[in-house]
Amino acid sequence: MQTFAPIALFVYNRPEHTARTIKFLQQNELASESRLFVFSDGFKSEADEKNVLEVRELLRNIDGFKSVEIVERKENMGLAKSIIIGVSKLIKDYKQVIVFEDDLITSPYTLTYFNEALSRYRDESKVMHIGAYMYNLKDADLPETFFYRAATSWGWATWESAWEHFEPNIDTLMAKFDKSAKSAFSIEHTMNFWKQMEDFKSGRNNSWAIRWYASIFLKGGLTLNPSQSLVNNIGHDGSGIHSGINDIYNVIINPKPITQFPDTIAESPAAYAAIKGFLKNRKGTLWDRLKRYVVQRIK
Repeated sequence: MQTFAPIALFVYNRPEHTARTIKFLQQNELASESRLFVFSDGFKSEADEKNVLEVRELLRNIDGFKSVEIVERKENMGLAKSIIIGVSKLIKDYKQVIVFEDDLITSPYTLTYFNEALSRYRDESKVMHIGAYMYNLKDADLPETFFYRAATSWGWATWESAWEHFEPNIDTLMAKFDKSAKSAFSIEHTMNFWKQMEDFKSGRNNSWAIRWYASIFLKGGLTLNPSQSLVNNIGHDGSGIHSGINDIYNVIINPKPITQFPDTIAESPAAYAAIKGFLKNRKGTLWDRLKRYVVQRIK
């Protein structure tokens, strides 16, 4: 009898987003066979208290899963610490985990994809992360799933054997990068991954995700990804702590189950080229950027 991976859901102060995230998870075909653990961070200020308590109230009525456990933090940990501690706890207990935040809507087959991939690649040490989100690669002719170097954080899964290589110390990570590695890490400087590392070091962000990707990269690991996203982030509406107003990364979720997985454990050159092209051109022309800036200022 297959044991399905536990789901870790990290929530804070957005009741409407949290409700939608849970609603879509409940509609997954494996929801009733999956254990759900919800980690509710403590409020940072009195201004956040009302919404945090509202989120906790709606959490008390969750059904549709094999079991539901709510972990209410008394203090505000912040997202990074909350995720690292929560993931580490479930990894220790269950040897694998599926991770969501409170602004992600899913396909009915997202949990199925995660569990099939976790089972399929469990003993492949080079495969360290399974992602469910993918950019809008509309013009690319790619297989249903592929391997790639970078780790997406909007819905993901991993195993104990991979998570044990997570290095939280930014100085330890950065010391291992030379000029060539920085270029490869940042997809030939088309994405600001290295800047995210520098910003973490200087205290301008508190990202767990960039340290996880760096840990995978330095280990020579790969991530599995769908060519059409199984997740969409609804948090880019200005409501999130770490997200602004942006539609660059908005996608249409694949409504069908995933039926094909790669047999060869190697990065897909076609996928790499498609993603590099997307990242290089994602912000559009100067006029496109100006329009987005004006819209954000108005909102």
